[in-house]
Amino acid sequence: MGRKYGRLCIGRPGACFRVKPRSSSFGSSGQKAEFLCNNNKKSSSSVGGVSSEEFSMIKDDHDGDHDDIEDEKSGNKIMVVVDSNLDEAKGALDWALSHTVQTQDTLVLLHVSKPSTQGANSNAKVNNLRATELLHSMKNNCQRKRPGVKVEIEMLQGKERGPIIVEAAKRQRVSLLVLGQKRKKSVWWSLMKKITRWTTRNNGKRWRDIAEYCIENAACMTIAVRRKNRKLGGYLITTKRHKNFWLLA
Repeated sequence: MGRKYGRLCIGRPGACFRVKPRSSSFGSSGQKAEFLCNNNKKSSSSVGGVSSEEFSMIKDDHDGDHDDIEDEKSGNKIMVVVDSNLDEAKGALDWALSHTVQTQDTLVLLHVSKPSTQGANSNAKVNNLRATELLHSMKNNCQRKRPGVKVEIEMLQGKERGPIIVEAAKRQRVSLLVLGQKRKKSVWWSLMKKITRWTTRNNGKRWRDIAEYCIENAACMTIAVRRKNRKLGGYLITTKRHKNFWLLA
């Protein structure tokens, strides 16, 4: 029998690619995101609109190991990063709950804060308290929407948030990592950021933001999510191979 392949279609006529799956769960474990674009609907960025029915997390069953059976019973572990931008965090969580989380899965809400200095201990305590309240509020929201899903909270501190998030996902053996994606700024702002604030380095490479760093360096499948505007609706999805796919809700 031939090997199974996922199918990936991009909204431009004739631009279709066949994608070979890795294994039997998300990302490095094998569960791939299949983006099927509707050629009758096109976005302004020449990427076809994708309906929620056409977007599916597909699981390849050609590697029938005992680990696969155990994963089906225990479910996947999905990590959602909750940062200071509430809209981005809520957008990422809402997308995860509606498109990826299943009843048997475990959802981890991760918040990474900067370490406090001696002169800013009081502000750090206030920020930590707010972060704790936000995480518990989001946890309660998850349990209301998906009662069978186990929700965990993890709070970490560190200067370099990207490496900390990647390491936390690896330590927790996460199958899927979801982050909020920042909205595009003006051309002038983007140009100045490239010149003056292209900051984080890793092996001689510079990273524009935390989501990009995690997408490139995480061992598991990583997705950056941003809500589309209210008029068009849906989400913009960015992965390691695909940028700003428009997913209709």
